Amino acid sequence: MRSAMAKHILVKTKPEAENLKSRLDKGEDFGTLARKYSTCPSKKRDGDLGEIYPGQLVKAIENVIFKKPLSKVHGPIKSRFGYHLVVVYFRS
Repeated sequence: MRSAMAKHILVKTKPEAENLKSRLDKGEDFGTLARKYSTCPSKKRDGDLGEIYPGQLVKAIENVIFKKPLSKVHGPIKSRFGYHLVVVYFRS
């Protein structure tokens, strides 16, 4: 079975997500920004979602986690929860 490990930051608005992505692109630490701004409980773990298997998350996020390049910040990605920035750091 395929699995992956990823971190994300979840915020309410697209402009907020775009601002955070810009800060990440300039070298700010993903974990620090996740702890400060994310509305997801994963913020306590620097945004780490742990080990993820297909079917656990909303489709839009899974498409990024299982199909997009590793070690790159993807997003903003809209879901019913808000806007996500996602970085995948491991896939098997």
